[in-house]
Amino acid sequence: MKTTLLSLTLAMALAATPGLASAGCIKGAIVGGVAGHVAGRHSVLGAAAGCAVGHHMSKKKEREQAALQAQADARAKQQAQADAAARRQAPSR
Repeated sequence: MKTTLLSLTLAMALAATPGLASAGCIKGAIVGGVAGHVAGRHSVLGAAAGCAVGHHMSKKKEREQAALQAQADARAKQQAQADAAARRQAPSR
């Protein structure tokens, strides 16, 4: 009971920390805390490690999504330029 309370307190403290309050950190802390508890009553260590891993994975996913969005924006810009060039070259009525 004491470790569960300590794990929840740690998760709440991490959630209140600016920059670490991402969903990845909180989810990782919960999963890590449970895994640490099951693996030998190391809930706090598991929560801290889970937070770090969850935060890393969340940032990695954000970077991948930003790269995909940048590619889509670049394609849209190219298509708009091609359309504008085609309109300039089309004979007018």
